[in-house]
Amino acid sequence: MSTTRPYSPGDRGPESGADGACGVARDGGSAHAAARQARRLSLVGASGVVPLARDFAREALYAWGWLPAATADRRAAAEDVLLVVSELVTNACLHAEGPDELWIACDNKVLRVEVSDRGTGQPAPRTPHRAGRPGGHGMFIVQRLCLDWGVFRDPGVAGKTVWAELGAPA
Repeated sequence: MSTTRPYSPGDRGPESGADGACGVARDGGSAHAAARQARRLSLVGASGVVPLARDFAREALYAWGWLPAATADRRAAAEDVLLVVSELVTNACLHAEGPDELWIACDNKVLRVEVSDRGTGQPAPRTPHRAGRPGGHGMFIVQRLCLDWGVFRDPGVAGKTVWAELGAPA
């Protein structure tokens, strides 16, 4: 589902501190903020930002217990996160002036990835999607792998943040 909502719909409710759990609250005002795990990486002026962002996300997944994966489903979920990070950062490189920041956080149900850039464009999957042609697959992949994704813009601030949410492994 493609949307321009700044946050996904619905109330996910409080989460318990289960194995590999992380809490999401970017503003720190969450009732379960003590369990929050979030990481931020500045990409301004960096070179090789796509592998840098992937490595950063991989380190977070290790720290949060997603990796090493005990099952094929957990391994697939971690690989999906790394692919979405790569696609969002690549899009910022190709269609904006490059990414400014990567922010990643999770709770028991959802892992959220945000990539901020200074671009003015509006990301959208290409339609019709042509699987046999090179290029143009990034947002289609994000749309297929994620529970939800969207774009938000802060008033008075140049650029945008593209966010995507993936389901946490069971």
